[in-house]
Amino acid sequence: MIEVRGLVKRFGGGAPVLNGIDLAIERGERIVVIGPSGTGKSTLLRCINFLDRADAGTLRIGDLAVDVARATRAQILAVRRRTAFVFQNYALFANRTARGNITEALVTVKGLSKAAADARAEAILGDIGLLDRAEAYPASLSGGQQQRVGIGRALALDAELILFDEPTSALDPEWVGEVLDLMRRIAEAHQTMLIVTHEMQFAREIADRVIFMEGGRIVEQGPPAELFDNPRDPRTQAFLRRVR
Repeated sequence: MIEVRGLVKRFGGGAPVLNGIDLAIERGERIVVIGPSGTGKSTLLRCINFLDRADAGTLRIGDLAVDVARATRAQILAVRRRTAFVFQNYALFANRTARGNITEALVTVKGLSKAAADARAEAILGDIGLLDRAEAYPASLSGGQQQRVGIGRALALDAELILFDEPTSALDPEWVGEVLDLMRRIAEAHQTMLIVTHEMQFAREIADRVIFMEGGRIVEQGPPAELFDNPRDPRTQAFLRRVR
């Protein structure tokens, strides 16, 4: 369903942060990306969603094919209509309620009417257990609640692919569980997911495939049991020794 080929990204004149990434994702597949900090994991997600523009490569989502370096505004919008992004720092609008943070994208990206967007937001808030906080502003929500709103915003878009960029890294330990539980429920519904995380046990539980990245490249990938228990590459082995 989704295919990335030859993805390259540089910042300034330095070495590439992404150095020729090839990745194919099947519909309903849950892929977790792990690896050391600064190795390009978040940049990969941001380039797929055009939050950052890659310098070279192609992206295909279903019947939509894009040369990432030459993508037009219309093509970028088309990609964003098929993908959704969950940020590690929530990225909620401080001047919008929980409901308003969800309806904003429905109106601006999906083109829904206000009434339709409100109805969709109400349904999503019910699904994520926050209907009673619909009129609350982010400052009055816990970190876990804010991230659940961020995930709800992504769910509301009915995206073909949801990109999760370390969704629990900014949370206090007490709120991590509620966000991971919500992500498990989303996975059980066969949502296609590409997740960057440092939660190794969660990766083992949820992933169909785990990818280990280092130095802007995919070093190794495979089913969780295979990659975690019998990693082949010395770099994967060294990383897993450090994080266990």
